[in-house]
Amino acid sequence: MEVKTAFLNGFVKEEIFMHQPEGFTAVGKEQKVCRLQRSIYSLKQAAGSWNTRFDEVIQCYDFIKNDYDPCVYKKISGISVAYLVLYVDDILLIGNDVKMLGDIKAWLSTQFSMKDMGEASYILDIKIYRDGSRRMLGLT
Repeated sequence: MEVKTAFLNGFVKEEIFMHQPEGFTAVGKEQKVCRLQRSIYSLKQAAGSWNTRFDEVIQCYDFIKNDYDPCVYKKISGISVAYLVLYVDDILLIGNDVKMLGDIKAWLSTQFSMKDMGEASYILDIKIYRDGSRRMLGLT
């Protein structure tokens, strides 16, 4: 899954002002500036504020952040287990319960504007292969 315009979901904690964007200047108010309420892509704090926002939201859905890799989360519900890996604006979901994964996708779509990219075939240029008959999943 992919989070559309991920960095725009982060909130700005500091007071940050910018010039009015070209083409959006208010007539008669050309000397005024804009105060940012959310991060924008060119802001150096954008990645951090997006990650903080995602972390807060995903933990509300009972995901637990991995102690060793802060971009990996785990959710356990009975015998169902799901892992979520966040890489900037891309999300990889892995689990043993298809319904649970569907519920997570649906919930994420209520929190952020999402695009379902289907089954992953590559991650970080590593090919993912599946053999359903042998119940195997691997990387090459």
